[in-house]
Amino acid sequence: MPEPLIRPARPDDEPALARLDRETWSPLHEVRPEPPAPDEPFFHPACGPDAHQVAEYDGRVVGYVRLGHPTGMPTNAHVLQIRGLAVAEEARGKGAGRALVRAAVAEARRRGARRISLRVLGPNTVARALYASEGFTVEGVLPGEFHLDGRYVDDVLMGQSLV
Repeated sequence: MPEPLIRPARPDDEPALARLDRETWSPLHEVRPEPPAPDEPFFHPACGPDAHQVAEYDGRVVGYVRLGHPTGMPTNAHVLQIRGLAVAEEARGKGAGRALVRAAVAEARRRGARRISLRVLGPNTVARALYASEGFTVEGVLPGEFHLDGRYVDDVLMGQSLV
């Protein structure tokens, strides 16, 4: 499979992104106890198309990355955070996730961020390995932070400097 096309999300991507969110939901990587409802909007006023990059293969949306500020405080406006990443099953292992992580880092730099961070669930070893291979390091662990699918799982904090 060739490299995916990575582009900014558009408002008309919402149905495809909402479907992707439902199809990729798993307690391995999601803290919500259940998948989004079929009628739940994907974009929100505080998290619209401008917060997302999408991956496409042959004109079909197969992934997204969501980038935003970890808090609303001006004292940490220099930090951007990967606040979501999803890749369709058929596109996994083919470079879409890596391309989306790289796009998020590039976008954070373009916006003038000095740091980029993320949170990933401890059992999600595939995502953790991807982030580590792209320069993210573990900066902290919140042991047993979430109770998901009948067990307590760690919340792993990762980040990297952009300067």
